[in-house]
Amino acid sequence: MVATTAALQADAEVAPRRGPGWWLNGAAELSRRNLRHILRSPELVMYGLMQPVMFVLLFTFVFGGAMDVPGGSYKQFLVPGVFVQMVLFGSVAGTTIGVATDMSSGIMDRLRSMPISRSAVLVGRTASEVLRNVVSLAVMVVVGLLIGFRFKDGLLPALGGLALLLFFGYALSWLGAFVGMSASSPEAAQSSGLIWMFPFSFVSSAFVPTGSMPGWLQVYADHSPMTTMVNSLRGLFNGDPVAGDVVTTLAWSVGIIVVFATLAVRKYRSQSR
Repeated sequence: MVATTAALQADAEVAPRRGPGWWLNGAAELSRRNLRHILRSPELVMYGLMQPVMFVLLFTFVFGGAMDVPGGSYKQFLVPGVFVQMVLFGSVAGTTIGVATDMSSGIMDRLRSMPISRSAVLVGRTASEVLRNVVSLAVMVVVGLLIGFRFKDGLLPALGGLALLLFFGYALSWLGAFVGMSASSPEAAQSSGLIWMFPFSFVSSAFVPTGSMPGWLQVYADHSPMTTMVNSLRGLFNGDPVAGDVVTTLAWSVGIIVVFATLAVRKYRSQSR
């Protein structure tokens, strides 16, 4: 943190105080600081991967034989849903707890006293979560291939689906930043995230077709951003038409960024005052 502080102060002296270079230097330095924390604690990434790996194995080999899904292969149905759930939990929980920890440890107070943009502090945090998701997705792709999952429509649609998923995860990390700024402690931040993330992920098409749900619940599940993201991945991975789901997912992602980035930065500025 001392090195980060020195670098930020040096950047502020060299770059124009209100220019884009000043803002970018601050965001980049905070991203590097957060990435160094991740690299120094690889067990955090490992623990974050244990849950999706267990979900894939348990649902495939324990429940898979009893599942009746479109296309007939539960592996092709399940793996995209687990990808989205993993990015959801990683982006929101990682950002929420990270921001809340920085708040409680005094790091945010030190950053407030420095000549750095308030929004750059949070952009640095959310951008660093993208790399964590890249590593997690790489591992999960290998796990999926080992159990028999295949990208049936080729490499480019698969890469397009993963890029869309990373953008969706980046949007969710802004939601996590706002929750972390609002929580009173890291423990409270972790608990508040789990309260809504489990129903948000399960009330969707991630693990079962939404047609099996009660009618009132199906209305929500069919229009959930979780469902549109999962359906987009299934279509891109399996070669099905998904233009509508992709556009809807992009709209959800942009909307989440606009709303929660605004709220998170405003929350940070109000605490600074």
